Amino acid sequence: MQFSPYAAEVDPYTIFADIVAGRAPASFVYEDDDVVAFMDIRPWTPGHLLVIPRTPARSLAELPPEMGGKLFQVGQRLAAALRDSEVACDGVNFFLADGVAAGQEVFHVHLHVIPRTRGDGIGLRGHPRNARREDLDYLAASIRRGVS
Repeated sequence: MQFSPYAAEVDPYTIFADIVAGRAPASFVYEDDDVVAFMDIRPWTPGHLLVIPRTPARSLAELPPEMGGKLFQVGQRLAAALRDSEVACDGVNFFLADGVAAGQEVFHVHLHVIPRTRGDGIGLRGHPRNARREDLDYLAASIRRGVS
């Protein structure tokens, strides 16, 4: 887990609630009754945005499905706005970390909308593995059992 600038002074679960309530500053780019979007204070690239629900949910399991859909709908609109803005990006990544192992630092669900340009140095790092069809089928069956 990376160091969070809020960790020493503010509960990371409440910083986004403080932003929504106007108790903490933010540079807003979008607001409606359900979600807000603002500039990330630690951007990976210029124009990096966060989209959050007004009502906090610590994890995706706590987030109502319709709110998850709303986060991505707003993210899609913001991606188009980024391309048309002075950011003038070539592409956009969405990123949502759910849980400490996934890199979540602030425990209020948030969707990163990250503008991308060639050579910006941002990317997923890892080592994809070739999988056997039998293993894929086995895991697919296990996951299907949990889908409701």
